[in-house]
Amino acid sequence: MKTFIAMIMAGLLLVASQAVQADGKAANSHGRSWQQLSPDEQKALAPFRDRWDQLPAERQDALARGADRWESMTPEQREQAKQRFQRWRDLSPEERQRLRERYQEFRQLPPEEQQRLRQSYQRFNELPPDQKQQLRQQWKQMTPDQRDEARKKSRKMTPEQRQQWMQQQDQPPER
Repeated sequence: MKTFIAMIMAGLLLVASQAVQADGKAANSHGRSWQQLSPDEQKALAPFRDRWDQLPAERQDALARGADRWESMTPEQREQAKQRFQRWRDLSPEERQRLRERYQEFRQLPPEEQQRLRQSYQRFNELPPDQKQQLRQQWKQMTPDQRDEARKKSRKMTPEQRQQWMQQQDQPPER
């Protein structure tokens, strides 16, 4: 079990380091020796011990920051992180690439649009499971043109208007 957790942590740290490296946010260009790491960092980064000195300084820094974040997480947050990492590992390479591309598209949106999307996502997650399933089903049944139209319409609505529209979708049409 400890080996499994160490592998999960290493994978999480690797993903985090790749994201940081991809963003070019390296903090230290000199790197750190293994001995300079705290005992907690060494524990979290144990899977990298044998090749630590061969890692680029940026990767070392990103991994050390990831280890620090891991240590500061509650057990519940760690469990959620493990689940997210497992879902990521279960994706096909094509699905991972598509998600990376969508994430980059999201990062290029204006902050206001990013915030709007986060709020929409949060509202969706707060819906009862049956309503979420119903919305997913409706979305799957739409044509690409209908989806584009729904996106455009949704962007123009306030959260209150969107909620009212969703409630109307639950009611049978009047005759």
